[in-house]
Amino acid sequence: MRETDKIWMNGELVDWADARIHVGSHGLHYGSGVFEGIRAYETPRGTAVFRLRDHLQRLDNSARLLYMELPYAVEELRTACLELIGVNGLPECYLRPIAFYGYGELGVAARGNPVDVVIMSWPWAPYLGEQGLKDGIRAKISSWQRVGPNVIPHVSKATGIYLNSMLAVTEANRAGYDEAILLTAEGHIADGSGENVFIVKDGTIYTPDLSTSILPGITRDTIIQIAQDLGYTVIEKNLIRPDLFLADEVFMTGTAAEVTPLRSVDDVELGVGPITLALQEAYLDTVRGRSERWSHWLEYAAPTPAEA
Repeated sequence: MRETDKIWMNGELVDWADARIHVGSHGLHYGSGVFEGIRAYETPRGTAVFRLRDHLQRLDNSARLLYMELPYAVEELRTACLELIGVNGLPECYLRPIAFYGYGELGVAARGNPVDVVIMSWPWAPYLGEQGLKDGIRAKISSWQRVGPNVIPHVSKATGIYLNSMLAVTEANRAGYDEAILLTAEGHIADGSGENVFIVKDGTIYTPDLSTSILPGITRDTIIQIAQDLGYTVIEKNLIRPDLFLADEVFMTGTAAEVTPLRSVDDVELGVGPITLALQEAYLDTVRGRSERWSHWLEYAAPTPAEA
């Protein structure tokens, strides 16, 4: 992680090194927090944030599912994100808003604890690597199951849920793979440690249904809409392990990972297919402001000279 100048913390811009919390913070002990990952891209019209309001609304929804009331409205957080981008002067960056129960009581119930809200920004290359975007990555089916839908609210992007993901991807990395794919207790494909999964078979695109305990990814939603606009059929349904092995193409999506092909799953070679590359190109054209069709998803951090 490359340090930048400022971090937005509880309504104030503070120096990177001074953005600290107490070791007794509830969120540190119990994973009682929610977060988002948002990307800002350099475009011909300046720095643009992709689907900023959608991400911040999901943050607010995630908090509500944890009985957490954010002390800032979505519009206030939006303004803070744009301010932070301007202060740090980054043409491209990754934004990490996070809210968590702070220092107060250390009982499991977060009764009376304050809610701290922080936004970080720093340059971050594609999560699974530039080479991974081009040539694909190797994934492993994890021995760890995805947490069930009635165990933790999977539609909340909550910090504690990611222990499940951390175990899965660490296992995969230790075995020499780039990423993990988690299954549900019933054996249905869920997702990666931080990405949604798509399968291409006979020209049709499939992705697991939300009932498989997956996060309703904003990049997932984006790709579904782009694919449909490009004339592809997208079907949300339960998928099983053999669907991965017999697929023509498999790819993952996420804000950090963008659109990353899977060249193999459990050493079954798949290669990188044309539909994946077409969707990847359309997505990158969209977030980088090279496509007018989906330009409504971009929010510019500062006006262009012509608009100023």
